[in-house]
Amino acid sequence: MTFPGAARVQMVMSLPVCVDIRTALPGRELTPLLDDAFSWLRWVEDTFRPGVDGGHVARLDGGRPIEGIPELVEVTRRCEELSGETGGWFDGSGGERFDPMAYVRGWAVERLSRALAGAGAVDHRVTAGSGTRVRGSSAPGRRWRVGMRDPYDGVTTRVLFAHDAAVATAGGEQYSGDGRAWVCVVGPDLGAAGAYAGAMHAMGTARARRFARELAARLPYQSMVVGADGRATSTPGFTGHGVETRLAG
Repeated sequence: MTFPGAARVQMVMSLPVCVDIRTALPGRELTPLLDDAFSWLRWVEDTFRPGVDGGHVARLDGGRPIEGIPELVEVTRRCEELSGETGGWFDGSGGERFDPMAYVRGWAVERLSRALAGAGAVDHRVTAGSGTRVRGSSAPGRRWRVGMRDPYDGVTTRVLFAHDAAVATAGGEQYSGDGRAWVCVVGPDLGAAGAYAGAMHAMGTARARRFARELAARLPYQSMVVGADGRATSTPGFTGHGVETRLAG
């Protein structure tokens, strides 16, 4: 038995974004929900895209005031908080100019997920690049399956089963100076999970494993750190998310 529903995929924020709704809602409600979902994501892209002359981020980067956009203030403050939490390994700057997109992509998906649930679409999965947010069920009584892919070759090495979780992976083209190392973080908020994953990947394996333990001890975020040698180390609660190991081939 499966849920009725609807799904749509579009390129937004330079990523393929998929919104998959499984709640049994009439078509006259599902189509507007998907329309609104991608309208929100395009607004986020237009608002936070760096390097646009006269754009909001360009104004902020140039030290000029911004007014009437509480989301921009919220994101800026959260990037500052995450930078402090990670000892500067996450800074949201993307270089010399302010570029919050590393956080914004996950933040936007998290906001969208909450809005969908509030509108009655309580069973859904939203995937944007290497970040995924799931709520509810994929089918009656069945948890969502979220594959954890090695970002270097795309092979799914583990599968997470959850009714409510944010899953973020960092690695691949993101430079860490630590070979084929990568990081996966699971928690309640995709924006934060993505920021923590990116910061740990930048730290290098040894420091990332220490940070993962410290993070899990104080906040509900569990991590798996995979070293350049392929050896994976997880925090104690990581397997509590129903993670299963898959063998390639």
